[in-house]
Amino acid sequence: MSIEKVRAFLAQKGRENEIMEFEVSSATVELAAQAVGVEGARIAKTLSFSDNNGGCLLIVAAGDARIDNKKFKATFEFKARMLSHEDALAHTGHAVGGVCPFALPEGVKVYCDESLRRFEHVYPACGSSNSAIKLTPDELAELSGASWIDVCKLPEGE
Repeated sequence: MSIEKVRAFLAQKGRENEIMEFEVSSATVELAAQAVGVEGARIAKTLSFSDNNGGCLLIVAAGDARIDNKKFKATFEFKARMLSHEDALAHTGHAVGGVCPFALPEGVKVYCDESLRRFEHVYPACGSSNSAIKLTPDELAELSGASWIDVCKLPEGE
């Protein structure tokens, strides 16, 4: 199971006991927010994209953020193309609903979007559709080996 890989990965960092597992689904931003008990924006969603070379890259963004196609293209020099559910699982080892930036196969690059920095804590999934962990944005970037980028837009008024 994917969550077991994440648990083993976080055990190496002394953080495995911080994984929250829910009796309900946390597979979407809305469901995760209900399960955790926070606003949806604090859910750190992990989006999987083609890396334009047959692999994938992951972008972890705030739950209310959306990819800005112009920023994405300016950053990566190719158009954003999200992976299918099957390709996301094949490239990350995690099924959609539980895709997370931890315990990934070699070569998967992870990026944290600046939209996360608005919050003291955010909640990414842990490899299953009913799990999360509470982290600061900087802890999330450090644990996932992510680089910081700015490729999202926030809802009007933010």
